[in-house]
Amino acid sequence: MGIYERFIKRPQDFCCALLATVCLSPVMAVTALLVRTKLGSPVLFTQDRPGKDGKVFKLYKFRSMTDERDENGELLPDDVRLTSFGKKLRSTSLDELPELFNILKGDMAVVGPRPLLVRYLPLYNNHQARRHEVRPGLTGLAQVHGRNAITWEDKFDWDVRYIDNVTFLGDWQIILNTVFSVLKREGITSAASETMEEFRGGGRDVATGVISRE
Repeated sequence: MGIYERFIKRPQDFCCALLATVCLSPVMAVTALLVRTKLGSPVLFTQDRPGKDGKVFKLYKFRSMTDERDENGELLPDDVRLTSFGKKLRSTSLDELPELFNILKGDMAVVGPRPLLVRYLPLYNNHQARRHEVRPGLTGLAQVHGRNAITWEDKFDWDVRYIDNVTFLGDWQIILNTVFSVLKREGITSAASETMEEFRGGGRDVATGVISRE
């Protein structure tokens, strides 16, 4: 860890998140009202996600899907529950704004690997598991290089590349590129789905060259 990562990055993240929360509070209030009107309660979606060193925390997002269930009480597929309003929230990344509170709490950073699902933890190979060496981020290298339109293996490669090269200029370049990507609404969906496909494990472990499987 360099001087920036050790002493500057966390205070910078806190100040940026605090400033963004204050400046975007009207946007967040309107978004919350629209979510309440169109999708109902609760307005916020919370879910356990693994953070630095695999420590689990509560992630906050605005809801973008309904709670529709089948006759057995099981939630319908994401593609069915994701409404047109929810798609707009995701395409503009407005659903991500509550994660600013995760940054203020210290669960997340502004830039870092995106926090994924807890159930993926045992599926990572040694190379992929390195994504938990740092705090997860609101955005990261994978988000500015394809977001949901690239494969899981490519996402993890970008995550590890970031971990090996955490710099002040690099972080701000990612932040600026994220703004451009959001404005252009790039990489919101994968090639086969409205949401990113489930990660099922597997892939080559870069450290050993061995193919790992779920």
